[in-house]
Amino acid sequence: MFRNARRYNWRLFAGDCFGGAIAALIALPYGLAMATAMGLPPILGVLTSVITAPVTVILGRNPLLIGGTSSVTIFFIAAAVKQQGISGAAKVSIVASVFMMAFCVLRLGRYISKVPHTVVTGFSCGIGGIMVISQLHVILGIAKPAGESPLTQLLDILSRVPAAHWPPIVLGGAVMITATVCARFTKVVPAPLVGILIAFGLMKLFSFHEAAVGSLPLTMPPLASFTWVAGDAYTVLSSAFGLAVVSSINLLLTSRVVEHFRGRHQFLKRSDADRELGAYGIANICAGLFGAPVSVGIPARSVAAIRCGATTRLSNLLHAAFLCMFLWFGAGFVAQVPLAALAGVTAWMGFNLLDWSTWHRLPRMRVIDSAAFLVTTLGVLAVSNAIYAVAAGCLLYGAHYLYFRFFPSPHLTPEVPAQIAD
Repeated sequence: MFRNARRYNWRLFAGDCFGGAIAALIALPYGLAMATAMGLPPILGVLTSVITAPVTVILGRNPLLIGGTSSVTIFFIAAAVKQQGISGAAKVSIVASVFMMAFCVLRLGRYISKVPHTVVTGFSCGIGGIMVISQLHVILGIAKPAGESPLTQLLDILSRVPAAHWPPIVLGGAVMITATVCARFTKVVPAPLVGILIAFGLMKLFSFHEAAVGSLPLTMPPLASFTWVAGDAYTVLSSAFGLAVVSSINLLLTSRVVEHFRGRHQFLKRSDADRELGAYGIANICAGLFGAPVSVGIPARSVAAIRCGATTRLSNLLHAAFLCMFLWFGAGFVAQVPLAALAGVTAWMGFNLLDWSTWHRLPRMRVIDSAAFLVTTLGVLAVSNAIYAVAAGCLLYGAHYLYFRFFPSPHLTPEVPAQIAD
């Protein structure tokens, strides 16, 4: 962790600070919203990031993979809360963490990490599309869309565009335009943070009365108390195993996405994926003791930190530190930040995840590569669980291999595999 300490300088430290700050600013409303959707006290969604970050910084492999509460875990945690309250969430989270550690010991992570590059890129693009779609109703100032899949939500949003309000459009658009301009000309300035400041200034200048983050809770929750009963063998174990599988796949795919945006397209060692699962398993046990939901990799925060200049593990640790600072010292200012500005940041990061270079190279890619990429991307947008889309993309490669394994064609010339953009 400290082997490159001698090369560390103030410029790298500034990048880590900016990256950690913007990641924390994105994480704060997300964590509160995710915990509320699960039926938990809002503070627990933020507590997940604060508790797990130091553990993953020390034990994790990917230095810029920032974890937190994710929407992919809502189904499992919400069901546990509905049945047994916070104690149910604690039990499911802790058992799922044990399963993740078991996956590490059994070395299953290295097999999950072998998902083809085009599938990973499609997953990244799909997540980017979800991020954009999920924030459109906030930017347009309309009600939350109906529908389970992102595509149905998009159609509902488009049908209500005539009812949009211009103040949130101005604030969200200002953030995206400012961030784009800043990111184009310099990587030193934290582009999303500048965008939020511009939006905040516009809100004060024109006296916009838009929804803001609001007051933040400042109390530390107690340890969760729970007891085990015989029925948990059928309810908690099955739910925890599903949560562990979904969290593990999401974690390792997000880690691959983050590596891609760092300019590194593969793990250094086969054991790195197993190590990542073990690190997050240990970290999630610590969070689960408070009843906090499990932590998985969050593309928006990780890529935002990279875009703002983050380069080392310190940015991940500072992300947790800034979260605490915002909660305890900056609650007054953060409470006034308009939600439309934060939605603009999230949408901007979603556009960055769309990986436009892959779309430009799509006609030159192998048919199987382009098909897997499109199936994964569209599948993520079409279904409520992105893991199904990833499985569909992998199955295409499996079917392709079996076809040419049993029906070889000597007349076909080998095709050049598609490469992930730099």
